[in-house]
Amino acid sequence: IGDEEVKEIIPAVKQLLSEGVNITYPLSADTAFNRYKEFDIYVAMYHDQGLIPLKLLCFKKAVNMTLGLPFIRTSPDHGTGYDIAGKFVADPTSFIEAVRLATNLS
Repeated sequence: IGDEEVKEIIPAVKQLLSEGVNITYPLSADTAFNRYKEFDIYVAMYHDQGLIPLKLLCFKKAVNMTLGLPFIRTSPDHGTGYDIAGKFVADPTSFIEAVRLATNLS
């Protein structure tokens, strides 16, 4: 379906390994999160590849971070919550974690 893994991802991993970065080669998306306690971060090639298992494992604490921008961008890893707006039922945990991560990165 494509050759991005061979042409782009694996060479990038090799380069990072040569620079001393603690990184692993691509993992199969259907089992990658079985080892979630071994990693500090996951980089998914597609939204649902990473988001579905992440939300299943830690919905309240999950944080979205956009890489490659000239500034730090984090956000809660859930939707806008328009359906619960003004009802005082929102859980702020993911928002707090997003602010905490942005602060730690700055």
